[in-house]
Amino acid sequence: MTHQLPAPKPINGYRKYWAERFGKAPFLPMSRQEMDELGWDSCDIVLVSGDAYIDHPSFGIALIGRLLEDQGFRVGVICQPDWHSADPFRALGKPNLFFGVTAGNMDSMINRYTADRRPRSDDAYTPHGEPNRRPDRAVTVYAQRCREAYPGIGVMIGSIEASLRRIAHYDYWSDKVRPSVLVNSKADILLYGNAERALVEIAHRCARGEHLSEIRDVRGTAFVVPHGWRPDDTWEEVDSTTVDVPGRIDPHLNPYADMPEPAAASPDAPQPIRIVPAAERVARRKEARARTVVRIPAFEAVAHDPVLYAHASRTLHLESNPGNARALVQLHGDRDVWLTPPPIPLTTPEMDYVFGMPFARNPHPSYGDARIPAWDMIRFSVNIMRGCFGGCTFCSITEHEGRVIQSRSEESILNEIEEIRDKTAGFTGHITDLGGPTANMYRLACKDPKIESSCRRLSCVYPGICENLNTDHAPLIQLYRKARALPGVKKISIGSGLRYDLAVRSPEYIKELVTHHVGGYLKIAPEHTEEGPLSKMMKPGMGAYDKFKELFERFSRQAGKEQYLIPYFIAAHPGTEDEDMMNLALWLKKNNFRLDQVQTFMPTPMALATTMWHTGRNPLKKLSRSSEKVDVVRDGYRRKLHKAFLRYHDPANWPMLRDALRDMGREDLIGNGRHQLIPAFQPRDGGGQGRTQAFHSARTAHSDKRFQDAPPRIGKKKPGGRAR
Repeated sequence: MTHQLPAPKPINGYRKYWAERFGKAPFLPMSRQEMDELGWDSCDIVLVSGDAYIDHPSFGIALIGRLLEDQGFRVGVICQPDWHSADPFRALGKPNLFFGVTAGNMDSMINRYTADRRPRSDDAYTPHGEPNRRPDRAVTVYAQRCREAYPGIGVMIGSIEASLRRIAHYDYWSDKVRPSVLVNSKADILLYGNAERALVEIAHRCARGEHLSEIRDVRGTAFVVPHGWRPDDTWEEVDSTTVDVPGRIDPHLNPYADMPEPAAASPDAPQPIRIVPAAERVARRKEARARTVVRIPAFEAVAHDPVLYAHASRTLHLESNPGNARALVQLHGDRDVWLTPPPIPLTTPEMDYVFGMPFARNPHPSYGDARIPAWDMIRFSVNIMRGCFGGCTFCSITEHEGRVIQSRSEESILNEIEEIRDKTAGFTGHITDLGGPTANMYRLACKDPKIESSCRRLSCVYPGICENLNTDHAPLIQLYRKARALPGVKKISIGSGLRYDLAVRSPEYIKELVTHHVGGYLKIAPEHTEEGPLSKMMKPGMGAYDKFKELFERFSRQAGKEQYLIPYFIAAHPGTEDEDMMNLALWLKKNNFRLDQVQTFMPTPMALATTMWHTGRNPLKKLSRSSEKVDVVRDGYRRKLHKAFLRYHDPANWPMLRDALRDMGREDLIGNGRHQLIPAFQPRDGGGQGRTQAFHSARTAHSDKRFQDAPPRIGKKKPGGRAR
């Protein structure tokens, strides 16, 4: 099937709601007093968020709030309310249309807990970094409180937490499969992915008198309906609730369709035929697919059957291309959770429209001088694109933002840099990032839209870069040069993660990056060195890393700069054996890297690696009862051991590593030789070195192989960036 995406109505093509006459607010109101100052008697839409309100496009509550405001709606904001009663949810009165509920820029469980399930001591999205200002599973709690505050009002849920929990999903923190967030939250509708297109359409339809519970035909939404519900009688259902049996085989269309018999023709005369053109056959298949829903295994089935869970996960990921995805349905009890196909990506003009709103680019004045760590992180950065076609199994960005890259125009990006220069207090001329989920996917796309819309690959770059992928970095190089030339801009750093297997396709880009945009250290993420875990991550081998490193060092020397790569690695990822971590530790020692902070794999909702973790099966391949098993590092000892291998240089880890190496039959790696991993004896104090000492030794051990402390991955994540 080869067809292009349908052309939806532009999100700025709607007639604006009558309340547009009130104009734009300096900040979206958070109190009745602010509403009075704006002349409002009520809000049309009230947004509830687990984050502090910062009026900046990197924060979802500001992005969607300003978008709805530009459509003419009066939008109020309730941020980090006390969820122990419904009273704080009445602060702005009853909304005329609906509540919009979001946990914030991060899943609330990832925000509140570490990979070891321990509570975090701070919250980057809260004034002063104060913890415990949001509940566990915030979307569910907030939605229930909205219902309690105003029974009968429409409740819409969205953001990354709702998006990644739209079907039955494994929850790492309770160690069980939980139902769709729609079921427990009792919301009317869920918007998943980048939801601007669905949000604008639904808001205008509600303004015309429809209730959220009546809207069942918008892409990128999920909702609960009675079992067996169909949009109309023309819809067909494909049963995909089992494995080990062949699926339905559709008969091939006969290209020789019988023509109606002419009235005067003799009964014995041969019947005329016509050849059905390929375009007509494609159109028929396209129409049939658009009215097909795939039934995946029920919640009750996947909750107790790992193979069916893995099958459901694989099916969802295969039905994720907006060009060919079908609707999905999953039974929960006696009701169905329906998912319409993914949203059509925004065009460049639409992206420019969304990011061109009159943001104040500051926290709400009610916070006073309170420091909000996430704001400090991104106040001088610019988001230039969305989406990621990398498909890394441990990363949830593809499940949320999709594989189709959505890029802004040069003009829009340069205008935002000038706004930062002119409006953001404390700007000294340093733009800290021009990026997004990935630094160097700007304007990269499939060479043929028809091929893109029919593709079902989970990654455009694994096991190798697709021959149909345009990897030209010239537009990004040109953007960097124009941004550097803006008056008042002294320096531009690239803080987003770099996809180095793409970068090596463009040595000119690496030279531009190294010469002008690296401040001594560049972060990249090989994640591992061994083929076993890399194949489960869908990451390239170390050959691409070695090539990138060679180019990076060559161009650094040409620029007269002393610069170093900071590699990130994951411990205890599914598919990783103890020997894999040992070999990674040997690679680190050989290359004189001493990691200070490292990341242990955390299973996040809906990610393919999470499916491996929970089921022990590999959803990257077709599932059966006898399909490949995956080595899962679940017990605490092995997780600590894998993390210890990454920090082989820390004396505190040596006793555990000695025991492990003996058990593995690798006592030859214990000793003081250059080829050995750890010493045979503990230092007299018996303990490890402190952070400062470890950092100093890492930098000075070898003058040509320096390494900067790597921040935890969760701290590296930009608001709106990839969730790992």
